[in-house]
Amino acid sequence: MHDKSKIKKYFDRVAPERNYWKKKNRYYYEYIENFSSFLIPKNKKVLEVGCGTGELLRSLKPSRGLGVDFSSEMIKVARVKHGRDKNLEFRVADIESDNWGVDEKFEYIIVADTLGYINDIESFFKKLHNLISSKGKILIIQYNQIWEPILTIGAKLKMKMPSIDQNWLSVADIENFFYLAGFEVVKRGSKLLVPKNIPIISSFFNKFVVNIAPFNKLGLVNFLIVRPVPLVLSPADLVELEKKHSASIVVPARNESGMIKKIVDELPDLGKLTEIIFVEGHSRDNTLEEVKKTVESYLGSKALKFAVQDGVGKGDAVRKGFDMAIGDILMIYDADMTVPPQELHKFYSAIISGRGEFINGSRLIYPMEKQSMRLLNYAGNKFFSFMFSWLLGQRIKDTLCGTKVLWRDDYEEIKRSRSFFGDFDPFGDFDLLFGAAKLNLKIIDIPIHYRERVYGTTNIQRWSHGWLLLKMVIFAMRKIKFI
Repeated sequence: MHDKSKIKKYFDRVAPERNYWKKKNRYYYEYIENFSSFLIPKNKKVLEVGCGTGELLRSLKPSRGLGVDFSSEMIKVARVKHGRDKNLEFRVADIESDNWGVDEKFEYIIVADTLGYINDIESFFKKLHNLISSKGKILIIQYNQIWEPILTIGAKLKMKMPSIDQNWLSVADIENFFYLAGFEVVKRGSKLLVPKNIPIISSFFNKFVVNIAPFNKLGLVNFLIVRPVPLVLSPADLVELEKKHSASIVVPARNESGMIKKIVDELPDLGKLTEIIFVEGHSRDNTLEEVKKTVESYLGSKALKFAVQDGVGKGDAVRKGFDMAIGDILMIYDADMTVPPQELHKFYSAIISGRGEFINGSRLIYPMEKQSMRLLNYAGNKFFSFMFSWLLGQRIKDTLCGTKVLWRDDYEEIKRSRSFFGDFDPFGDFDLLFGAAKLNLKIIDIPIHYRERVYGTTNIQRWSHGWLLLKMVIFAMRKIKFI
């Protein structure tokens, strides 16, 4: 059990020296700030627990940033350094007490190098439920326990700020505490093999080598992003919840005239309103005429719209359809109907219940109908699913399944952040997947029964699109993994 008065005295004593040690180890602290800024978007409500002198919180550029620390001297320094920033507030608070004096919800909570001084980590994590929004995320940054002897020697050599006894936690330990407290891990990893700035060497090891086994377990700091585990709803409660939301289903349609009416007839009603938006893609057959006729003659319960895409490619069509949508939930459904339409209800239930925040279909579980996916396509999907699972830090079995579902407000956030990636994806799949990963959304797969198309031929150009996908792997390495 830690002596809290001893810890408080220690941090009060070193508060005036904090700036000296930060300058001495500038590379380390700037790396942590830059990495945290990559994980947490700007203009969010952020709470930092154990904020010290406030530099990390300030670097995140929050719309509202609250830093709490039980060292009054640390808070005093933070207020002096950042007092002019109207978006920041710093308070003295014992984070293990029952009353922090905080009665608001935050989109992100960050706990950096603080767990080592907490007596009851499980109880501390449970308290965070009262402070995190329903879709909020918690970022943990903590020293890797295998570095303990190196850091001890570094402190004795006055290369780092001296410390006192603390908890040394593995990633598995932290995950277990979160599990006990009702949270689940979205993403985890290890960073910073070389914490000092050595030209070329530091960059090479910290951008590239640290992401490759076995070095991906050896970084100085471990990080985890977690979210509250959603409540398990009874079937009756789930039905009632489903009635409160609406869904917009975007159907990119190119050379699919024989499928339009069938799509409208067979797509299920979802929630209080089901909107179907056809986006026609400059077809060589009479798809556009069939869309117009179906929309204008329809008298059923669904709301129907259509548009002709301005550019080319499925990605352009999806973006146009999403911009037209009014539903709470956005869905993509391919006009070839190789995914049985009734299976969209599984996607709707999964996102409504909170099981996931970005729902991705997977064609690679159930047996496929003959000719539904050629061997070369299957092999390509397996390769790219492995690569993108590694790149994005979450399991993704089938990156190219056309059926994808997310909340409209999350899509708007992806759209606002699109400049980070640029206009690179003609498919639309990776624009959304990369954006969801960047926002730390919980990505889950839903297996679907993939079947043979009954009309037309595939619009996929296997070799040229395969080359584009390979370029996207390299692109994701540069923009997401090797940072």
